[in-house]
Amino acid sequence: MGAKELPVLDGPVASAGDHRALMSRFPTGVAVVTAVDTVGRPHGMTCSSMTSVTLSPPTILVCLRIGSATLRAVHERGAFAVNLLDAGARATAELFSGPVPDRFSRVRWIRSQYGLPWLVDDTLAMAECRVSRAIRDGDHEVLFGRLLRVAEQPGIPLLYGMRSYSAWRASSLAGPAEMKDMSA
Repeated sequence: MGAKELPVLDGPVASAGDHRALMSRFPTGVAVVTAVDTVGRPHGMTCSSMTSVTLSPPTILVCLRIGSATLRAVHERGAFAVNLLDAGARATAELFSGPVPDRFSRVRWIRSQYGLPWLVDDTLAMAECRVSRAIRDGDHEVLFGRLLRVAEQPGIPLLYGMRSYSAWRASSLAGPAEMKDMSA
């Protein structure tokens, strides 16, 4: 069956609840996207919608809620940071996922090389990005970010799936010599 022969998908769309149920079954890492506004005030929000786009040039994408202070700050400066959270940073993920005033007073952070908020105690990696493209769809905006710099430190990733947090299993960090051969 060729592409021209496929039926057009038409009809009602799934509900927001259906969407949440589907995405809860897709475990992902947890990140806090941060930015600064034109007066240097930090903003940030928990984000599990982040993915690699291309290696050349190195580009990732994040999805931020339209109307959020973080998205406004990203637009003002044209840049954002992605803080990949460590397994011990569940409280930080929860802090940045709700409308908590003055969240940055509750965590230790520093300004990165490009002046973006780096949650240094809670991350195992941080990327500083320049916005290369933005696309609005529904209640979110997809931001494409060209990586300017990446910082890493030891740690185990915080994961989110099935509406709960967990940590990457330590046994998953085993080197190739300890992996089982599944081809037999």
